[in-house]
This record gives sequence, C-alpha cells and structure tokens, in this order.
Amino acid sequence: MSIEQGLTSRRTNDKKVDTKNWFQKLIQPDEYVGDLYSINYETARVIIHDFYREKVGGIPSLSFLIASRVDPSKDDLDFKAEDSSFILLRVMDAAALPQDKEAERIRVETAQRISGETEKNWDDAGAMDMRTKNLLGFAGVQCRIIGTFFLEENGHNGEAPLNLKFGSDISNYYPNRGLKVYKPNGKALEHIVNYADPSSIQSHIERYGNTEKVKLGFVRYASTNRKYQQIDDVPVFIYPADLLSQKSALFGMTRTGKSNTTKIIAKSVFELRTAEKAEDKPLRIGQIIFDPNGEYANENVQDNNSAIKNIWQLLPNGTNKADEVVTYGITSHPNDPERILMLLNFFEPSNTQIGKSIIDSLLSEDSTNYIKQFCQVSFDEPDPNDRSATTRYNRRLLAYRSVLARAGFQVPQNLRASTRGLFNQDLITALQTGRNNSPANPEYVSAAQVFSNQNPTWGQLANAFEALDKFIRDSSSNYTAFENAYVSRPNGSGDRWADEDLKKIIGIFQYPNGTRKIGKGAEQHSADTTSDYAEDIYTHLVKGKLVIIDQSSGEPELNKSSATRIMTKIFRENQRKFVQGVTDIPEILVYVEEAHNILPAGNDLDLTDIWVRTAKEGSKYRIGMVYATQEVSSIQKNILKNTANWFISHLNNTDETKELCKYYDFIDFEPSIRRAQDKGFLRVKTLSNLFVIPVQVDKFEI
Repeated sequence: MSIEQGLTSRRTNDKKVDTKNWFQKLIQPDEYVGDLYSINYETARVIIHDFYREKVGGIPSLSFLIASRVDPSKDDLDFKAEDSSFILLRVMDAAALPQDKEAERIRVETAQRISGETEKNWDDAGAMDMRTKNLLGFAGVQCRIIGTFFLEENGHNGEAPLNLKFGSDISNYYPNRGLKVYKPNGKALEHIVNYADPSSIQSHIERYGNTEKVKLGFVRYASTNRKYQQIDDVPVFIYPADLLSQKSALFGMTRTGKSNTTKIIAKSVFELRTAEKAEDKPLRIGQIIFDPNGEYANENVQDNNSAIKNIWQLLPNGTNKADEVVTYGITSHPNDPERILMLLNFFEPSNTQIGKSIIDSLLSEDSTNYIKQFCQVSFDEPDPNDRSATTRYNRRLLAYRSVLARAGFQVPQNLRASTRGLFNQDLITALQTGRNNSPANPEYVSAAQVFSNQNPTWGQLANAFEALDKFIRDSSSNYTAFENAYVSRPNGSGDRWADEDLKKIIGIFQYPNGTRKIGKGAEQHSADTTSDYAEDIYTHLVKGKLVIIDQSSGEPELNKSSATRIMTKIFRENQRKFVQGVTDIPEILVYVEEAHNILPAGNDLDLTDIWVRTAKEGSKYRIGMVYATQEVSSIQKNILKNTANWFISHLNNTDETKELCKYYDFIDFEPSIRRAQDKGFLRVKTLSNLFVIPVQVDKFEI
C-alpha cells in the first residue's frame, strides 16, 4: 500500500469513528420510544407504546423527538450515506391509528364491566387480559418536522473533524421505509437546542471577534414541568452578539418575565467587555435603557434589591461605577446621588431649536390650529451678513422667550431682554396713537412703552407681545396704515414688518390655554445647565457605558419626546459616521420598555418615524433595538418584519397569538402561549438558533 493510500485509509477510518461518536452523542438506544410510520415534507406520525412512553419519563406536547435509521453501535458508518442523518421532530398532538375505534370499543366495554369497583381500574390484570392490554398500549403521535441534522466535512480542512449541520427541512423521504424514534435528553438535548448556525457564528468572528455565549435558562416543554421527565436542567444558551445591530422583541402579559429577560440580555451584553475565552475580543457595547417604571435604575423588591444599575460590581476589583454605568432622570432620587438630571436650558442660544423641537413633539397630537401654527416655526439661524433677516430672527427669538417665560420656564438670572433695534419708531408711534381722533388703547400705549425700553422684564415683554398681537389683528387700529407705509418705504425690501412666523408665535398669547400647553415642556428645562443631555448620553454610549433613563416621574408625552430626541441623536450621529466612511462606528443597543408608549402604533404607516427608520436601517449603522410590550399588534408592522430575535411569554388572547403566528414557527406554540401563565416560561428564537426553543428563563441576579 502506498503512503497516499495509507493516508486515505486513515482519513476514512477517522471519519467513520467521528460519525459514530456524533451519533452516539445524539442517539441513545435506551431512549427509544417508537417507530415512524407516516411521513411527508411537513409532518410525521409516530407509533409509541405506553411501555416506552413511561420508560423515558413521558412525552410532553411540544417536546423534541429524533427519527433515524442509523444504529449508533455499528462501526461501519458512512457520513455521506443518505441515511446518515436524523430528522428533528416536535410533538404536536395525538394521531389516529386505524384500530382506534376498535380499541375504544374494548376500553368502553371493559370499563362498563368494572363500573362501581373503585379499587380496580379497567386496565388491571383482572379486568383485561395482558395480550389485549399490550395491543391497546400503542398510540399515534402527530409531529411537525423541524429539519434534518447531518454531518459534513470541513470545506477548508479535510483533516478536520466532521461538522454537525442542520437544514430547516428534509431533502427526501421514503414512505415505505421505517425510522426509529428516540426522545433526546441530557447531553443529546443540549446539543440540539444549542445548535447554532455556523454562518452566524462566523459572522460574529468576522464582525466582532467574539463567539461568547451565555446561559439564558433551561429547557421547559410544558407548564406542568414535572422533575422526573429526564430533561431537568438542560441549559439553553444565547449569543449576545446575536443582539447587536439587530431588533429583538419581548412580548407577554405583565408579570410574566419580560423585564427579567431584558435584564439578563443587558447583563450578557455588558459582560462582553470581559471576554472569558482568550480567543474572544473584549467588546464595550454602549447600551441605553428607557425605563418607564424605574425598575432598572432603582433597587426593587422583585429583583431582591439587585438592580441592573449595579452590574458594574461584577467586574474586577478597582472598577469605577462612573466608567461603566450612568443613570439619568427628570428628578433626583435619594438612593442615587450620582444621577444626572435630564434637563435642558431652553434659553441657551445653542439649545433654542432643540428646546423648540421638544415642545413641538409634546404638542404633536394637538390639532388646535394656533398650536399647529406655533409648531411650524423653526429657529434656523440666518446669514449673519443679512441684517434684515438677523433683525427678524432676533425679534422672533425675543417673542419666543417671552412665551416661555409666561409658560413657567425659569429664566436664567444672567439673561437680560433687549429690544435694541427691533422695534422702529413708526411702530411705537402707531401704538401710541388713536385712530380718527379716538383715544389711544391703553394696552397699545403700554406696549409702546415696553418696546421703547431697551431692557424690559420678561413679564413686561409677554404683556407687550400679547398687546402687539391684538394690535395687528385689530382692524380699527393704526397697524394697517403703519404696515402699508412700511412696505412702500423708499429703498425698503417690500416685506411686511411682522413676518408670518412672528405672528404664529405671539398668537399663542390670545388663548388662555396657549402658554399652559407649552408649559408641559417646563419639566425638561433647567436655567442652570448649559449642555445638551442628548449629546452627553451619546458620548457615554460611544465609550461603551450602560445608560439608564429613569422615566418613572415623567409625563407620557414628555417621556416619548425625550426618548425620540435621544434616539434621533443616536441614529443621526451613527448615520453621519457611516456616510463619512468611519470604520469604527460605535455599536449601540437601545432597550425600550413599555414600547407601545414610545414606538409608533401597529396601524401607523409613517416610514419616516425615527423608530421605524432605526428598525429598517439601524443594522448598517450598528444600532440594535430591544423592545418589550404586552401586545404584538401594538407594534408597527415594519418593525416586526425586521425583528430577528424573539422572546415570547404568556399572551392571553387569540388576536395577539394569531399576529405572532405570522413569524417563524410560533404557530406550533400558539395554544401553549395562550394557556401557560408561568412566570419566566418563554419561547425563544434568536438569530443563530434556527428553530424556536421553549425555555424557563433564569432569574436575574447581580
């Protein structure tokens, strides 16, 4: 035999040994349950005897079975043979057998014979002969075909061990060829439920240099989770990298484990910064949690006072909390002295348009005409060389700040109002003069005095602008004559003195509720700060910190507007870096609790919404999103269609479960999701896992 033939023979023997080892891992003869007797491309039927059903600890609905012709005890196994594979099945329900009617007749007759004998059951030896009992012990089970496991050589290295592969279907079947069926447990079940798509793992290596996985919980087939079914404590793992640049959904009723799962996810991503394996690259991922109930930012009883904000304590000694976790809130908290107040100085020149956009967002659903007109005004700074445009801008800014002052926004102590060069003498005279020898209106005269004062108070200015609005609207005033003269003046621009934006601003004063509505934004204002919290938050995220936004003390409109503004900042900054060709775009993961309060509604088809854009485009900008809510139907369809990771607990009505059935193989779990109310009992589908796994999620702890 030549050296080459010897090497070929050795490789062949190695492959046979490898094949046998794999099948011995996945198929245990002691776990035999029955035979597959009917199959097509979607479903399979299995005949199972009560003896084997009892021997393996029962066969719960939705449990996994495997069907194969391979005898793992044989040595001469060829991984290339068509039969060298096994089909993964999911138990759905009972299947009818041809003899079922006759079996039911016998059971009924036997039960009638022992009726009233409470010490005896109809299947006891004295009631039914053993041969009949044995025959009646067979029953059919209907299964869904999940896919096929098979072995394949490493395409890059023929010497390498065989790879376990999975296909989400079957490539062929023979209706007249039997298959033995087994119930996997222990290590076999662990291999099956934690099988990950190799292409996903390879993408993790190429993009992140990290293949770390973390334990999410353990396999749980049913609400009745009896311990002796021989599948106790089979761990289920997820890859945190699956969540990066992807959309992840958590759906379920209140108190069914959504928040606990979210915390485990956030913890797993946070811990990527300390890679356990030497070959894994540490990853600092910026995470931001919008926390409407304060359960992430504060210690609480349901977490045994183990808040996610304290996750930095898991890192090596010497770690500084400020370098890892930052909390924000609208109000301070006695147990969180380092919390940063999420406030903005609306009077700061650089924040003018930002503050205005916050107010616009709060009033976006107000259909009142004068509010809609006010929201149309923007404060884009003019060309400083255009004197006329600059004057008009400064006049609008003065009026807007007067509206804020009237609405209850505290004015910074060092900010003085100035009317210099904004109100010409002809306007002052028109305000001071009556029409057709009638006496001048005292309100107009008072306004003229305020505008003539170079440094009036903000309260005086608010009253003066209110009077000016009346003056402009008053058909019996001198304003029309003044404006006609202003427009036709020599060397003039031909524009009216009061531009439309100014009228929209001061028009607020004519309505008693006008400034009260604008005052909704006062909670986000501070006269003492100069920075923009959205800028600061983005800086924290770029540094890989965990940022928690405590929104528990804010009004719903305020929470939504601030979350939208922060999300817009994150999206635009990462988008800008992408367009500029920056190679190290920061990975950011956004968590949205009670997502129905922030994300667009299910029937909202606005594709320009920042949350929808993040769902559709965020992946290329390295923005991931984890959203949690009670109802599938409450989330916009475009967001659902772009969701890769799903964590589903109890939903209590068919409207929601039918909506869920549109995605992956959740249709198999619809009855269970609607029926089982156990806390932490989830059905999980992630990017790397190719089918849904029922999981009892671990309890979050620091």
